[in-house]
Amino acid sequence: MPRKKPGPIQLNPTPDGSALNGTNSTETNLEALQKKLEELELDEQQKKRLEAFLTQKQKVGELKDDDFEKISELGAGNGGVVFKVSHKPSGLIMARKLIHLEIKPAIRNQIIRELQVLHECNSPYIVGFYGAFYSDGEISICMEHMDGGSLDQVLKKAGRITEVVLGKVSIAVIKGLAYLREKHKIMHRDVKPSNILVNSRGEIKLCDFGVSGQLIDSMANSFVGTRSYMSPERLQGTHYSVQSDFWSMGLSLVEMAIGRYPIPPPEGKELEQIFGCPMSAEVMPSEPKPRPPGRPRGSFGVDSRPPMAIFELLDYIVNEPPPKLPSGVFSDEFQEFVNQCLIKNPAERADLKQLMVSETGRSNVIPSSPAGTQANGRLWSWGSL
Repeated sequence: MPRKKPGPIQLNPTPDGSALNGTNSTETNLEALQKKLEELELDEQQKKRLEAFLTQKQKVGELKDDDFEKISELGAGNGGVVFKVSHKPSGLIMARKLIHLEIKPAIRNQIIRELQVLHECNSPYIVGFYGAFYSDGEISICMEHMDGGSLDQVLKKAGRITEVVLGKVSIAVIKGLAYLREKHKIMHRDVKPSNILVNSRGEIKLCDFGVSGQLIDSMANSFVGTRSYMSPERLQGTHYSVQSDFWSMGLSLVEMAIGRYPIPPPEGKELEQIFGCPMSAEVMPSEPKPRPPGRPRGSFGVDSRPPMAIFELLDYIVNEPPPKLPSGVFSDEFQEFVNQCLIKNPAERADLKQLMVSETGRSNVIPSSPAGTQANGRLWSWGSL
């Protein structure tokens, strides 16, 4: 006998917390959110864009499965599929992530409750959140649609991403991580190119950060791909902090700069093919090391090594030297920045303060001006965001 499709769980006045929607009394109201925006030191354009999003969000109302019309698939990963959808009652275009979970009602209700904090994450560097609900075996997370896609998708099309653009990416990622840490006391835990989104307005935002411990636990079996971006201390199961996110960012920067996942490091011949000029690799292994699992041969078609098994890759991250940018191609400042992020000992790795402001006082690694890099430093010629 076919199972009857249950209706969506609704948020009610009790602490059950089974759905999150924009009009319920449990949600922070627009006026209170606008006051919080004043604390973020945003420029006028950023304020206007955030206020416009929050105003739109107030019109969304209760989120229900039947109110969405699927437009296209945006991508899959982290145990879910993301669709571009139209929310028919409001006319808004959203990104809807569907995560199928076979879990008990108490667990799914806890997940929805834990996602509540996303309503309070309002930053120019964090993807906007419309709400979450459960229906027919799936958690739906409804987010702002970023029409430029993820940097993982951009990388596949472009082959490599320039240093100037990666400077802007770094500013946005660090400011996003700083916001999560300082305003909400949370870490991202899953920084990688596919979780950095861009749009046609030039905005760069983080998504898919780990606000729900229960959701992370429920999806534990799907995190094999994510582990390739984890810091050595996380892979070893020891204590980790926001410095772990900086390792993931550094690894992502190297990947986007050279056009492929950087472990194991490319050899001299491959680097010459990638950059079109003679150079020597930082590390020249006597025998070619295998390619990481599930990775393509690269945009330049020159990585012919056999794939690594996942345990070999994780062992490499823990026990071998960290990846580096090839010298002679990128600025010394870019290389220094990446090296600070990829120090294997987390106690020696750059922390948030060090990445925001250079200890020497000579310049800012990440400028203090929220609008760009004109204020105090020029560690990279980033320009303004």
